[in-house]
Amino acid sequence: MRATTIRIEGELLDELESAKPESLSLSAYVREVLLKSLRDRKMAEAARAYQAFLDADPAERASLEEWEGAELETLPRRRNSTA
Repeated sequence: MRATTIRIEGELLDELESAKPESLSLSAYVREVLLKSLRDRKMAEAARAYQAFLDADPAERASLEEWEGAELETLPRRRNSTA
């Protein structure tokens, strides 16, 4: 597995140390921050791709609009059991 070392110093180091939870090492915190940033970028790209898909496919857009209009707050009726 490849690894790298990144030098962090000065104000950035101070800010990272004050922002990280006490339960995490600085390395673990930086790793979490980087992973979250990458995940956020992937999700934003997926959202753009899905929006382009909806723009190109009117049937899919209509289906999505039908789902968005569905009543989800009402509980389903219970069946009467005759067992």
